[in-house]
Amino acid sequence: MEFDALKKVMANILGMDPNEVKMDMTFLNDLGADSLDVYQIVMGVEEELGISIPTEPLEKITTVREAVELIKSVK
Repeated sequence: MEFDALKKVMANILGMDPNEVKMDMTFLNDLGADSLDVYQIVMGVEEELGISIPTEPLEKITTVREAVELIKSVK
């Protein structure tokens, strides 16, 4: 569920097919997402899932897997 929501939001913001998103991808190198993109993705996931994600841990998130784990930790 968390991964699906993340893929949906990422696809919308980054203009890609959600099926292309894999857990081991990095935001910067594999997806070409900068820090602003990551914050937009987080805000989209918050809205999609009705949760609040703390901003402090976001600076350490580099992969899709880490993002999914963060989302799971606040649900």
